[in-house]
Amino acid sequence: MDTTSVKDYFLMLQARIVAGLEQFDGLVFRSDSWTRPAGGGGLSRLIEDGNFFERGGVNFSHVVGDKLPPSATAHRPQLAGRAWEAMGVSLVLHPRNPFCPTVHMNVRFFIAHGAQGEDSIWWFGGGMDLTPYYGFVEDAKHFHQSCADALAPFGEATYPRYKKWCDEYFYLKHRNEARGIGGVFFDDLDEGGFERCFALTQAVGDTFLSAYLPIIERRRDEKFSEHERDFQAYRRGRYVEFNLVWDRGTLFGLQSGGRTESILMSLPPIVKWRYDWQPEADSAERKLYTDFLPVRDWLAA
Repeated sequence: MDTTSVKDYFLMLQARIVAGLEQFDGLVFRSDSWTRPAGGGGLSRLIEDGNFFERGGVNFSHVVGDKLPPSATAHRPQLAGRAWEAMGVSLVLHPRNPFCPTVHMNVRFFIAHGAQGEDSIWWFGGGMDLTPYYGFVEDAKHFHQSCADALAPFGEATYPRYKKWCDEYFYLKHRNEARGIGGVFFDDLDEGGFERCFALTQAVGDTFLSAYLPIIERRRDEKFSEHERDFQAYRRGRYVEFNLVWDRGTLFGLQSGGRTESILMSLPPIVKWRYDWQPEADSAERKLYTDFLPVRDWLAA
């Protein structure tokens, strides 16, 4: 098992994605290298108040430790007490234009080292998902088709399985509402051996730019008013709720002593909440709830 090649790939992926986003936005991402007192560190690449992106980050981290936090051992108690390391790339991008969707992508590798005579336990995880404020069928179809094409070499059942997993994971249970239109998500991936799992993870990471950039290129010049910005800020509240209440990655990062600023870079800069607000009937805002948030087969749209 070559963990060095995994780390090298993640660093290369971060650099490649940042270069593509810088070319699109026109501004250079800030670099913030950090270390963790308990072991390891990372490199955060951030943009705020860009020409296109209101806020975004593409972060690499490689952290190590002697004892896993509760968020990691809750569903795998056999990991308790093992030395471990986790590495990956995680990104969230919040465009300023409400007609351009927020996007999240994450690819990661985890290993819990075995004591003498015991095997190490490892897995890959990751995925990407799209969170529009004003939905467009062609954008949703393109994003999902990109995900399906990336996973096609790994079996025809892989995309449907990981799409369903994404739909179920990025769901606000306290509101009975999806966060966005999904994508693909997988975790605890070790089936088929290390090389297959690493190749699948690379396929997801390598697809990100081609899945997302054509969408924001198509929508970047859409005209908007304070009305659309207001709705965007309201829906961003759902993003905050999910990340702080349900997301396993956020909990793991905070409980394991990761860099708080890097972990919470996923939160949008401008957010609003209203008490029991409902969109007007037949409005563009209402269409998000009726036509896009419910689970759909976007490949057949």
